[in-house]
Amino acid sequence: MKSLVTGANGFVGSAVVRCLLAAGHEVRAFVRPNSDRRNLVKLPIETIEGDLRDVTSIKRAVASCDSLFHVAADYRLWVPNPSIMYDVNVNGTKSLILESAEAGMDRMVYTSSVATLGLNPNSLPADEETPSNLASIAGHYKRSKFLAEQLVQELVREHQLPLVTVNPSTPIGPRDVKPTPTGRIVLDTLRGKMPAYVDTGLNVAHVDDIAYGHLLAYRFGKPGERYILGGDNMTLLQILQTIDELTCKPTKRRSIPVKLMLPIAHTMEVIARITKTEPRATVDSIHMAKKKMFFTSAKAERELGYQSRPAVHAIQDAIDWFKSANYC
Repeated sequence: MKSLVTGANGFVGSAVVRCLLAAGHEVRAFVRPNSDRRNLVKLPIETIEGDLRDVTSIKRAVASCDSLFHVAADYRLWVPNPSIMYDVNVNGTKSLILESAEAGMDRMVYTSSVATLGLNPNSLPADEETPSNLASIAGHYKRSKFLAEQLVQELVREHQLPLVTVNPSTPIGPRDVKPTPTGRIVLDTLRGKMPAYVDTGLNVAHVDDIAYGHLLAYRFGKPGERYILGGDNMTLLQILQTIDELTCKPTKRRSIPVKLMLPIAHTMEVIARITKTEPRATVDSIHMAKKKMFFTSAKAERELGYQSRPAVHAIQDAIDWFKSANYC
């Protein structure tokens, strides 16, 4: 079985590659030219360079592959030119899915996000059926992923595609080379740069459990269905306190109301437009912090056999990796 993995050098993508190799798959990695490939060093894989905006490179990537794991996405909380993000996450996904179908792939797994799902009031965990709409979603990344998932579902219905969608929550763990926004929270806490917090919450899962959930979706998922791959629901304060306990560095922190963070985020975005660098906080991310993003993986547990280890293990593995990789 030869599997094509897009975004194979990324945080989640590289975990999926390792999971597939352990399961006996041949893996072809689809990566952008000049991308950071530290996560793929010494892995027995085939690598093809390309771009989701380049159909010719997509055709080259899908040729002779039996299955697709589409993990790649432009994941940034702020971009100077949002149209690029939509080109990659929406249009690029459409091209890839159609070319994979044309190549005769018998199984596809599309990596969406819990960002496309609705949220319940009173911090009750949301599931795959919690209603959502584009107007309620903040930020170009989340909006692009919502549109992409809607498009994928239309393609599945129209072409009867053997495609399963997975919706990972917040991955934490080793090999977060970028790091991701959540990885930055862990890293900033290790560096003593998190003296305050906002009252928000996340669903935290080990990146390797999320990767194994992709394999389970490939094996047992029902075409046209989507499955949340998550872990433990934690407030941001609980995450920070867990890091403090694991590093034996208790820290007193102040709670900052979301409304006080908005002018700071506005200022950071103004600076970002001048410097062309991603701001530490964005207006959209602060608006998102008004709600606790709690979810349940009950459907994946029931239908796929998905399991996730306690979030404390994910946080510990992230801490150990950042220290061993000299990020601290």
